[in-house]
Amino acid sequence: MSRTSFDQLLEAGVHFGHLKRKWNPQMAPYIFMERNGIHIIDLYKTVAKIDEAAEELKKIAKSGKKILFVATKKQAKEVVADKASSVNMPYVIERWAGGMLTNFPTIRKAVKKMTTIDKMTKDGTFDNLSKRERLQISRQRAKLEKNLGSIADLTRLPSALFVVDVMKEHIAVREANRLGIPVFAMVDTNSNPLNVDYVIPANDDATKSVEVVLGAVCGAIAEGLEERKIEKADSDAAEASKKDAKKARPAKKAEEAKEEAPAAE
Repeated sequence: MSRTSFDQLLEAGVHFGHLKRKWNPQMAPYIFMERNGIHIIDLYKTVAKIDEAAEELKKIAKSGKKILFVATKKQAKEVVADKASSVNMPYVIERWAGGMLTNFPTIRKAVKKMTTIDKMTKDGTFDNLSKRERLQISRQRAKLEKNLGSIADLTRLPSALFVVDVMKEHIAVREANRLGIPVFAMVDTNSNPLNVDYVIPANDDATKSVEVVLGAVCGAIAEGLEERKIEKADSDAAEASKKDAKKARPAKKAEEAKEEAPAAE
């Protein structure tokens, strides 16, 4: 089953690459032709690559692991926040804090700090502080929320990274490469695809283009999560019926013993 169609991608302008003079020769296999000095991406390859990436992401989601979405460029921010939160996945759209993956324990500490501040607000400690202290803490909380809010639930390293624009997010890609975390990415004709495990050749500058590609991969993630839920419900049901059967066994034995007693007389 194809996740997207050639026409869908064409309509969203996924095929528009960058100016020919800005191209990265490593992207040659994904370029169909040049028109008016602009490289045109081969959408048949894009369709195949979306399917390949989507299937893999579906497997990751089905196994209960997290995929971290990264896009700090203006055109992609909102789409990424929207699509990633729809499938309950963490995302970074403000700024990639260097070491977010390679120095994960420090990032976790910052997230814990945020939780502590929240606790203070709830249990009344906050009210006993001076106005100035309250203001400082509130500012600190807002700053943490802006940079780390969407990864607050990420208790361990993600199992995959999905990036829009590998040039802009090169630090994130490098960190994932160093830790052996697979990178899925929308890669435009001016970028180097070599550090990406699952390349999706596509226009990474147009909101429409980002929307179509993310719609397809998040659809696959949603399927993976749904299958996980069904399997869990099935295994819970099987477990429950096993327990019921165990409980029924001693009762059945007692019944049999009762019936045999008079016969023995």
